[in-house]
Amino acid sequence: MSVELPARIPLREAITPADGIFEGPRLLREPQEKYELFTIRPLGRVIGAEIDGVDLAEPLTPALREELNRALLEWKVLFFRDQRITSAQQRAFAANWGELETNPFIPRGDDDAVTRFERTAAMPGYENIWHTDVTWRPNPALGSVLRLIEVPPVGGDTIWADMAAAYDNLPEDVRARIDGLTAVHDYLPGFDRFSDHALLAQWQDRFPPVEHPVVRTHPETGRRTLFVNQAFTTHIAGLDRAESDRLLRYLFLQAHTPEFQVRFSWRPNSVAFWDNRATQHYAVNDYHPHVRIAERVAIAGDRPF
Repeated sequence: MSVELPARIPLREAITPADGIFEGPRLLREPQEKYELFTIRPLGRVIGAEIDGVDLAEPLTPALREELNRALLEWKVLFFRDQRITSAQQRAFAANWGELETNPFIPRGDDDAVTRFERTAAMPGYENIWHTDVTWRPNPALGSVLRLIEVPPVGGDTIWADMAAAYDNLPEDVRARIDGLTAVHDYLPGFDRFSDHALLAQWQDRFPPVEHPVVRTHPETGRRTLFVNQAFTTHIAGLDRAESDRLLRYLFLQAHTPEFQVRFSWRPNSVAFWDNRATQHYAVNDYHPHVRIAERVAIAGDRPF
């Protein structure tokens, strides 16, 4: 005896806006590396891990530097707790990865290579936008080492996003569209809302807009990485403004996906070391008017390709 199935009830039309991020599984590569000289504790699925057993006040042996570099490439951002180090020791640690660079738009600490972020009731933070550091340079930073000196009683976390995972999860047609495109980066959008006009004008000739690939290839891992950010990327070369704005809004949105992120809650003497070639970050500004003081040392990088 056959059973007559009920008719399928038609659904009303309901279409969400195009160019969004949709629900479903994400493609997340499992880390594979093993380490012998320290203990590693992942904080996220693909990005972010705490390192135990390393004293940043001590010089690195070649073997320890090599293991930490493998961990950096795999986890993109490394966290170290309870590191009572000086600015000089912070610089010495960062220098294991190359020449240090300066930033003319951020107040310095006790050395040109140290930038100091002193956020108070009179000077709130402006880093609460997804960005990759200094992409307005022809050779953006390889990475940065950030040390928290004074932490607010609540809030003040930093979030990092894995932009290789973001690229991996783009629809195939979007990857085909953006591979080979370049985008223009400029320091002015990231600083003009809170920096002195005369200071910005002083550096215009020294730092003209630069073009970088929309998708860069990581020079050590070979992974394809989405390399545009809302703070410094102004437009995609060769596209009209409306098309460029629409595509950039969609690409900027990718950093907002929680599966690609790690969030770190600071304590005094915590240190973060991140790969600026593979990540974006966002400093959560939920602590004003409390004080938050940090110092950062940046490592010079190479030209994206």
